[in-house]
Amino acid sequence: MADPTILSDHGKYYLYGSTSGGKDSTGRGFLVYESNDLLEWKGKGYALRKGDAYGDTGFWAPHVVKRNGSYYMIYTANEQLALAQSRSPLGPFVNQDKHHFKLDVRLIDPYIFFDDGKTYLFHVRRIGDNNEIFVVELEEDLRTMKEGTLIKCLSVSLDWEDRDEFSNTSVQGPSVVKLDGKYYLFYSANNFRSPYYAVGYATSTSPVGPWIKPSNTALIDRGRINENGPGHGDVFFKDGKNKLAYVFHTHHSKEKLRPRKTGILEFNRDTVMQMLSIKHGSFRLLKTANHK
Repeated sequence: MADPTILSDHGKYYLYGSTSGGKDSTGRGFLVYESNDLLEWKGKGYALRKGDAYGDTGFWAPHVVKRNGSYYMIYTANEQLALAQSRSPLGPFVNQDKHHFKLDVRLIDPYIFFDDGKTYLFHVRRIGDNNEIFVVELEEDLRTMKEGTLIKCLSVSLDWEDRDEFSNTSVQGPSVVKLDGKYYLFYSANNFRSPYYAVGYATSTSPVGPWIKPSNTALIDRGRINENGPGHGDVFFKDGKNKLAYVFHTHHSKEKLRPRKTGILEFNRDTVMQMLSIKHGSFRLLKTANHK
């Protein structure tokens, strides 16, 4: 899987993502895997199928949240963002009226974040040929953007974020967590096809920024895990609230991009300096599992 995300619910973990290569990569929807321990994963088929919701191509980067007993999947299709709903984390996720956020700009990589009674939609807007990260508040129904709340979060500004051979610049794959009153925005930079695709983070005292990048180096890159193109993941808590972890994809190999592989690692937290680092020896690739 590429662009993976993990939902923790009732003692189980659910993994979703963009299908990375093979016959399902043309846009049939989103698969889901289930695990009790993040080690053994069982394929559970399609959580969302093409035809049950908006879009007919380019099904990318799903993110699943739970609210008031229902599950919501926000995802990219046709370079727009759409929302589907289910009674189970396994699906089926359905959007009967084919609702999507109708904007004149191309949108990808959505991420819903709840905080202090408000709902924020982090996402990527394609400004010209470049990708930039924005945030906007959502109305209670999660289907409408609040007018006047759109704010730009991040664009490329550091050396490590523009190391590839592509002329366009890109920050993408936002994922947000709140730790001890501070907000951490994880993101990926460089083109996803480049071995220099990597992960960084920025911090803020507010979910709308301003966001500060604490270091001029990537947090996760090819040098730290010995895999090309690590990026576009989701931060989550392992074992309740005890361990901060990150699920993401890498290139298939040093010579081949697809099908991409999915991996997990854990972070160390320096609570004094409010800095993050990779926990030594925690990185591992997930094993494949057959679907029903």
